[in-house]
Amino acid sequence: MTTRTAATARTGLLLLLLLAPFIAQAAAPAIPALSLVDNPAGGKTWSVSIQILMLMTALTLLPSLLLAATSFTRIVIVLAILRQAIGMPQTPPNQVLVGLALFLTFFIMAPVLERVNQDALQPYLAGTLELPDAADKAQGPMREFMLSQTREPDLALFAGLAGKEGFEKPEDVPLSVLLPSFLTSELKTAFQIGFLTFIPFLVIDLVVSSVLMSMGMMMLSPMLISLPFKIMLFVLVDGWGLIVGTLASSFVPHN
Repeated sequence: MTTRTAATARTGLLLLLLLAPFIAQAAAPAIPALSLVDNPAGGKTWSVSIQILMLMTALTLLPSLLLAATSFTRIVIVLAILRQAIGMPQTPPNQVLVGLALFLTFFIMAPVLERVNQDALQPYLAGTLELPDAADKAQGPMREFMLSQTREPDLALFAGLAGKEGFEKPEDVPLSVLLPSFLTSELKTAFQIGFLTFIPFLVIDLVVSSVLMSMGMMMLSPMLISLPFKIMLFVLVDGWGLIVGTLASSFVPHN
């Protein structure tokens, strides 16, 4: 139980570092709990009450952060399209697809999270970094990952809408521009992979439908006949391995 509690606390602190700039901007100095205290090692640090407040806020924003800044969106959309292409809208169930997408996201994001842990979380826990500095270092690996998956036209679109064009270096791109650009690129990539996944199953449906029509069996549903063939094809070609491998290998830099 102690190990599980420590792992939960470490995950919460990691999320706190990523969300600290937004929480700090929204903090109201008039509330007594939001105060700076003297650090015995020198300088200033947040009081325990504000640290607990920011940690609880970070935990509530975890689903949004998972969707907005990781590979989860692309994975879960492709898996949902695959399920529809096979012809079984409820199988596998949503819990299974989300669980697979979640653990595959952890696998893909492991190098990024490891860098955040080494560069920001561990120095912060050791007391060698203040919270604002640790938050800046934690954003670096996440920013690099999102920029590597973001298409230039999408980034230019949101930069133009925000009136912030002409970034000289990646660090100059604000999160308010990077996050929607990253999500838009992820949606495009997910639908492209989903389209290519849909084609083999669509061919089977067309062939079965043509055969039934030529035999005069128009009252028999083609989906009823094609479903076993699609399942058999998916199993024979090791479909789950191909889909998972394709998704994991698709996270390569676009630019």
